[in-house]
Amino acid sequence: MRRTVGVAVVSTAALLVTGCGGGGPQSSGDGKLSGDRIVLGVLNDQSGVYLELSGKNSVKAVELAIADFKKKYGDDAVTTDITVETADHQNKPDIANTKAAEMYDRKAVDLILDVPTSSAAEKVADVAKEKKKLYFNIGAATTTLTGAKCNRYTFHYAYDTYMLANGTGRNTTEQGAKNWYVLYPNYQFGQDMERSFSAAITGAGGKVVAKDAAPFPNTSGDYSTYLLKAPTLNPKPDVLGTMQAGAELVNVVKQYNEFKLREKGVGLAVGLMFLTDIHSLTPDALAGTTYTDAWYWNFDQRNREFADRFKEATGTRPTFAHAANYSAATQYLEAVQAAGTDDADTIVDALEGKTVDDVFLRNGKIRAEDHRVVHDAYLAQVKPAAEVTEEWDYVKILKTIPAAEAFRAPSPDCRM
Repeated sequence: MRRTVGVAVVSTAALLVTGCGGGGPQSSGDGKLSGDRIVLGVLNDQSGVYLELSGKNSVKAVELAIADFKKKYGDDAVTTDITVETADHQNKPDIANTKAAEMYDRKAVDLILDVPTSSAAEKVADVAKEKKKLYFNIGAATTTLTGAKCNRYTFHYAYDTYMLANGTGRNTTEQGAKNWYVLYPNYQFGQDMERSFSAAITGAGGKVVAKDAAPFPNTSGDYSTYLLKAPTLNPKPDVLGTMQAGAELVNVVKQYNEFKLREKGVGLAVGLMFLTDIHSLTPDALAGTTYTDAWYWNFDQRNREFADRFKEATGTRPTFAHAANYSAATQYLEAVQAAGTDDADTIVDALEGKTVDDVFLRNGKIRAEDHRVVHDAYLAQVKPAAEVTEEWDYVKILKTIPAAEAFRAPSPDCRM
């Protein structure tokens, strides 16, 4: 499906001015856009467990970025013909592979954005490398995108399993939860989360007393076997670390509360949580739960202003995935504007090593070594309902994790 955000109207005089080398941005290449337009692609889950945390509202976030770009540059924009292609990968790697190739080859997409589900993200990274087309991953967490699967055309934008484990796993263990039971979805993301959390927990002096892989997708929604097991383990875990996300996390937390595990001495730590998860479950279901967030809509006035515009467009507050898609689309468009071309290699050269400060990226930098986009992250805690004074404002930020500490150093597995 294509969403047309703007249509270029270029006069003969404007073309003559550009052809003579004036009146617009220049590039080190031929100064042209492929097809005289820019096409952005949003490939994500629009019908499954990750629908709410990203989905079609990430398309809306990209459209807001386009609108802001056009407003900023007006007639000086490199083009006003900027469109958005969208597709649902259904969290299936083979479909993600096919849709990505179709976007690049048939839809003339210059940049693919989002792609939650780590196994799907790896497939898209392979396609981007093969086609020599740009891909900004937002929704997947696997560190392989900046490790063994890194490539010149792929950038990992918002978060990863190291960031989550380093924040939540390390801090929770240091605060006294020494024994862990880890429950994770049995696919690339969950396996990476289990490895990252186990390393962070043991590194902080804790122990993983047991771990289990649950089916993904868990079509039954039943986690009772694992949850009832938790208080019977020896030693009894201080905390259940659940690595599920989206609708699957919602089911785990509902059943955790149903089986009264907190009253049985088993606390809850969430590996990955989005604002939409808290909204679905209600704050009381998660009150006191600490987790690591990449961005929060009410952190400061700058974030809130974006969140107000997003709510006006969608009816909801943005998750960090929505904000990151907006930021990534903006940074790409700014790079094309500065270069005067959408040539992928030219844009990669412009982005590598760039420092960024925008509504999503605080103290941001696009590392040249592995294309990890580093930025400040946040240790967050869910408020009890009694402390919630505004719908969607469910979280208090306990501390800022500086960009230099939030993400791992470049991996030797990454060979550009």
